[in-house]
Amino acid sequence: MVLDLLLIALAITLDPLPVMAFVLVVASANGVWKGLVFILGWLACFVAVIALVLGLTGGQPPPPRSPPSTAALAAKLLIGVSLVVYGERRRRRRLAGARARTGGKGTAPAAGRDPAAGVSTPSTAREQTADMSSRMDRSTVWSAAGLAVLLQPWGMVAAGATTVVEADASHLATWLALFGFCLLATASLLAVELYVVFSPTRAKARLLRLRAWLDGHKEQALVTICLVLGFWLVGKSIFQLTA
Repeated sequence: MVLDLLLIALAITLDPLPVMAFVLVVASANGVWKGLVFILGWLACFVAVIALVLGLTGGQPPPPRSPPSTAALAAKLLIGVSLVVYGERRRRRRLAGARARTGGKGTAPAAGRDPAAGVSTPSTAREQTADMSSRMDRSTVWSAAGLAVLLQPWGMVAAGATTVVEADASHLATWLALFGFCLLATASLLAVELYVVFSPTRAKARLLRLRAWLDGHKEQALVTICLVLGFWLVGKSIFQLTA
């Protein structure tokens, strides 16, 4: 259980989409407070899911081969397959876009956008970032909390929930593993928040550059994360179902 939780938490914290959104949150007006509320909302989702699962299991893992145990493994297998399919579809779409860009169809792309791949050029990306930053400046701390809920990678969180089914709440090690899961899954956001708190003058420009870099590499990251985690969940589930 512990290894599964750590891998899932690592995949969540490396997901570039929440980090990219969180950078805009902390770079906005009153960004430190909005970032704090975002993190609290982010953590609240994990706590709620863990509490729900432990409430359903009574804090005791179901016996092996029992209907609840088999159902949890089947759900984990389904989530793993879904992640693999999603990652593969994004990979093929990215390859198709790359081939279209290099295919030489004889028409020049419109200013600011590559129509073959639907990818924004740097100038358009800067305009989009400025527009989103302006919207975030006008948002409230409660909007940041709602954004944290919306940006949760719920497929990965669901995979974590199927793993928490195996948790034995009578052992201290279980609580340490659950705490480590929540902490690791929030580590990237905490790092950004602490950077803004302790170095506010330099943080905004550097974090916006980080966001621009993530925007250019998010497809590779998402494909890798989904495929690696998906294959792990599929293999582990099949092994446990057939062992």
